[in-house]
Amino acid sequence: MSGVAIYYDASRCTACKGCQVACKTWNELPSPLEKNSQEWSGSLQNPPDLNGNTRLVMTFREADNDTKWGIDWAFGRRSCMHCGEPACVIACPTGCLQKDEDTGFVVLDTDKCIGCQYCRSACPFDVPRHTGVGLDGMGITINKCTGCVDRVRHDRSPACVTACQPEALDFGPRDEMIAKAEARVATLHERGFDKARVYGKDEVGGCHTIHVLKYGLEMYELPENPQVPEFTRAEDGVMKVLTGVGAAGVVAGLGLSFLTGVGYHRDEQRYDEKTGDIIDVDTGEVVRHIDKEAGER
Repeated sequence: MSGVAIYYDASRCTACKGCQVACKTWNELPSPLEKNSQEWSGSLQNPPDLNGNTRLVMTFREADNDTKWGIDWAFGRRSCMHCGEPACVIACPTGCLQKDEDTGFVVLDTDKCIGCQYCRSACPFDVPRHTGVGLDGMGITINKCTGCVDRVRHDRSPACVTACQPEALDFGPRDEMIAKAEARVATLHERGFDKARVYGKDEVGGCHTIHVLKYGLEMYELPENPQVPEFTRAEDGVMKVLTGVGAAGVVAGLGLSFLTGVGYHRDEQRYDEKTGDIIDVDTGEVVRHIDKEAGER
């Protein structure tokens, strides 16, 4: 598989969240500015999950172990995996979500988003989020990581990668990132981390975000065997057809409205304040009379 990939090494990550800040800054995603706007959750993970204005979250997990250190403290990355077979693209009825053939990243066109949120239902990683979701339900628009494809197309790395000081993040051709991940996992195995593994190499058709996991998968917010949901495959053709039929119906309806309106002329009328009469401008006839005291008759 060609294309590029974002490489993330959980064993080197210090959870400084510099990548989160860089993502917010480059993509102009707002954060709450009110004092104490987010209640303490008991974890350093903040925000607790992705949301309409947050495309990347570093996860924190603790687990007791039998070593002298007492605990395993795992840092992870929660963001779009840029699947080789993206369920969100299959589910999207409007073409808002597309797979960029040059990079392999799943990109979006918010102008085409209708707020149906099928993409979130289909995603095996529960990644897509939407802005405008609330009681009024107005202006719902998808938001998720695009791999900073706007930067990549100008030979620049994604914003999160450029901000990583401990070099837990890297970016380059996908095959090179996989080779790097496999070499790192081999080193971790030699150091006694038996559960260390590469994640993203084969999952969902091969992802364009490659993880090196230091501990077992249970320490990270990642599914064991992610798959494109069967209902998504089944509904793909149906939704595409329904969308096409709906669009054709709208065009046909507009055409019919135009045809039925051809030649239509609305009579102009004026009100004579002295007599209280409403008069047809073209014919001069009194259409009706309004008695100011008794009311219209």
